[in-house]
Amino acid sequence: MTIIIYFSRKDENFVNGQIKTLVKGNTKILAEKIGEKLQLSVVEICPKVPYPFDYYEAMAIVEKEKVTKDKPIFHELAIDWNRVETIFLGFPNWFGSLPQIVVHFLETVDLSAKTIYPFCTHEGSAFGCSLIELKKICPNANVKVGLPVRGSRVEKADNAIANWLTQYSITEEI
Repeated sequence: MTIIIYFSRKDENFVNGQIKTLVKGNTKILAEKIGEKLQLSVVEICPKVPYPFDYYEAMAIVEKEKVTKDKPIFHELAIDWNRVETIFLGFPNWFGSLPQIVVHFLETVDLSAKTIYPFCTHEGSAFGCSLIELKKICPNANVKVGLPVRGSRVEKADNAIANWLTQYSITEEI
C-alpha cells in the first residue's frame, strides 16, 4: 500500500518576501495535488497544540523547537503500518530542516524497508538539510529523490509534479 503523509501550516506565512494569510497550507495543497495525480489517500500530521496564527509567533516556537529538539505531540494516525510499503512524505522546510513535529512522527514509526518519496515546500532553500536529517532518522528506509516546490508557486506545481513522477519512474514503482 502507498500513502501520502504530510504536515502543513496555514494562517500567516512568508510568501514572495511578504507575510500573507493562507486559508490552506502550501504543503497541504502539494500533498493533495500528488494524491489526486496518483489517486492515493492523503493523511495529515496534526499537532495537538496548533501553531499560532501569527507568522512571527509561530516561527519563534518553531525555532525554539529546533534548538531544544522538542517533540510536538500530534494526533494519532490511523494507519496499519504493516500494509504500508511506500510513503510520500510532505513538509515545509523550516529553518533549513524538517519541522520537529515531522521528526517526532518519524521517530515513532518504524519505516525500515519502506520507500519514502519526500516532498517539501519552501521559499528559496529547497530541502535545506532535510534529506540528510531524514536519512539519519530513517537509516533503514529507502529514501528516494524528492520534490521541492516553492510555496508561492504551489498552485502551479502540476507540471513539476508530473515531471518528478515521470523522470524518476515513480508511478511504475508504486
